[in-house]
Amino acid sequence: MTKIDIISGFLGAGKTTYIKKILEEAYKGEKVVLIENEFGEVGIDGGFLKDAGITISEMNSGCICCSLVGDFDKNLHEVLEKFSPDRILIEPSGVGKLSDVMTSVIKLEESADVKLCGLVTVVNALKASKQMKAFGEFFNNQIEFATTVVLSRSQTATEDQLEFCVKQIQKLNPKAAIITTPWDEITGEKLLSVMEGQDNLAQDMKHLAEEAHEAHEHEHHHEHEHHHEHEHHHDHEHEHEHEHEHHHEHEHDHEHEHHHEHEYHHEHGENCTCGCHDHDHHHHHADDVFTTWGKETPHKFEKAVIENAMKVFAETEDYGTVIRSKGMVESVEGGWIYFDFVDGEYELRTGEPDYTGRLVVIGADIDEHKIEELFGLL
Repeated sequence: MTKIDIISGFLGAGKTTYIKKILEEAYKGEKVVLIENEFGEVGIDGGFLKDAGITISEMNSGCICCSLVGDFDKNLHEVLEKFSPDRILIEPSGVGKLSDVMTSVIKLEESADVKLCGLVTVVNALKASKQMKAFGEFFNNQIEFATTVVLSRSQTATEDQLEFCVKQIQKLNPKAAIITTPWDEITGEKLLSVMEGQDNLAQDMKHLAEEAHEAHEHEHHHEHEHHHEHEHHHDHEHEHEHEHEHHHEHEHDHEHEHHHEHEYHHEHGENCTCGCHDHDHHHHHADDVFTTWGKETPHKFEKAVIENAMKVFAETEDYGTVIRSKGMVESVEGGWIYFDFVDGEYELRTGEPDYTGRLVVIGADIDEHKIEELFGLL
């Protein structure tokens, strides 16, 4: 039997660092496949994928690393058949919903000898409160369906910050184990024993994920029927009237979108756990809200241009709400510039040449044309 663990966490929470630690310290002697399922057209960590399918690279500790796009369910089967691993680690996109990834694995349990075990969410202890408010359901879903929540940056948080963060997580999920000890003070074996000690809760979370999926399917079906009836009703009306109504509907849609965006960034009340608008937008998918702009280019960049872009993303919303940007590009000064921006913080460093320059920006209400201009690509 293959065990499947899901390691989720919002963009920049520290998932990759956490995975590296448990690969090196907890899964020794096991045949492990790590699956990265990136959001958007461009994924830098797993290589830029042109076609649906599996891109494979070897990681340290003998772990096989795959990036899956396209038909996730089908590709999971292919990974099982090709590698017969002892364990699969799935690292979903930072803006993916944990319950959606769980549903794919639950389906797989029906047709393959696999078991969904660890449901882990990595949360930045210093930013949890801000991210709950800013990203609502996408952030909260990852906490609500976790059996273990692992806090990153806990070594730099004050005791009050840690306690406040734990209380907020417990409001969303009172049963999950919350790991607050800094990672360099705790062994991978200990982390694994906590992850695997939550088996009963994992069964409960699976039922909840199935219920959420069924509710979404039912709602989608109902909306489709209603839309069909609406279309049928207008079949016999005059063209002029139809055009007028279509124009009115378009305006209404635009207003609704604007309202949704406003609601998405609103400041919630003190005791709110971001469930207050669930009836309005409970089933949005990441690609309804987030945009990914990605570019491969041989263009040589001045370091000042990259640094300026990072500053602009951190200090303004002139280009949209940028929550993640990263890339590696050739420098006019020689060598390569690697850059990484997460939630208002960024770093630039030098790195090895890549096969071509690559940049990615993820956020809400992204102005792609202005971003190309900002990076000097127009």
